[in-house]
Amino acid sequence: MYARKLNKSSSHRLSLLRTMITFLMSHGRIITTFAKAKEVGVAAEKLITKAKIDNLHRRRQIWAYLTNKFIAKKLFDEIAPKYSNRNGGYTRVLKIGQRRGDAAEMAVLELI
Repeated sequence: MYARKLNKSSSHRLSLLRTMITFLMSHGRIITTFAKAKEVGVAAEKLITKAKIDNLHRRRQIWAYLTNKFIAKKLFDEIAPKYSNRNGGYTRVLKIGQRRGDAAEMAVLELI
């Protein structure tokens, strides 16, 4: 499903993505490495697209993915209606330079 392995096992990668998407939905923006930001952005856009149609099946799919049920409610009640007239492009990745310790390319991932 996802293109980047991020040098992690599949269970660690899934856990990382679920947690980062939860933080993105709660705060609106996160700072992470560029590769992680691109991957989280893709997964977050798929969740927002699912949340645009509000029915029980879609709610259960999103509850199964997100780690916080209150964030899932926020996704359906606040975030998805904001993008009802938009066909994708819900997130933005902005490069912010290199991390000081290991020179990894850092980025800001934010909801538009």
